[in-house]
Amino acid sequence: MAAVYAQPAAANYFTAPAHAAPKQRGYRICDNCGSVEQPHLGRFRLCGGCMTTQYCSQDCQKSHWPSHKPICQHTASQISTAKQPSPIDERLVKDLRKFVSGHASLISWAGFQALQLKRLPSNIRQNALLIELNYRPSSLDSLRRFSIKGTHIVPRTYVTDNDPLVGQDILRREERCRKSGGIGCAVILVQCGEISQVMPVEVDSPARISWDAREDWMQVLQHFIESGRTDFKPISTTPRGIVYG
Repeated sequence: MAAVYAQPAAANYFTAPAHAAPKQRGYRICDNCGSVEQPHLGRFRLCGGCMTTQYCSQDCQKSHWPSHKPICQHTASQISTAKQPSPIDERLVKDLRKFVSGHASLISWAGFQALQLKRLPSNIRQNALLIELNYRPSSLDSLRRFSIKGTHIVPRTYVTDNDPLVGQDILRREERCRKSGGIGCAVILVQCGEISQVMPVEVDSPARISWDAREDWMQVLQHFIESGRTDFKPISTTPRGIVYG
């Protein structure tokens, strides 16, 4: 029997805000020094090669390049190999990157819920979330070019064993996360046809995460993606009451 909830899973679930929400950037950690992004102090930069690694400064990016170079060039090579000599496919690669970046908070939350990490933190070492997408290049709104084709819980080795360099990068992030008190790195694979992007999410200890556990995560994921909205703010039950964000 499906769970029934008294509150929607996210703020403005039924009605979009009157004004366009600022673009979601997700939770960013410098891959070199481990500092957390504070937007009011300055925004982190994405690596222009892989578009997944982030840095707090140019100095950190330069310092990290020798160790980041193999996975960065590997990721760029995979994308180049997967692309066909068609402007539609090149557009798909760019749109998928923008999609993952724009929905980073939503996808991270969906991964946390799908893997049931609040109740079973050990799942982070065994499973991964695969999100399959359909692509509609004719849509004028770039945020509406993708729709959910399906979601699957797959063995984590489906991602890490098929690509050793990606697996090593995930292990590096996982070790860093655990040193700071987290439970590890959740693995989310976003795929559209032959093009895919791995999204590693460093997860804090469940005791320090106030998000409510939700079984309706798939409906929430589909709702925000189908409506092209990036203003996702999940529900949390705290000692102060119910809050969104």
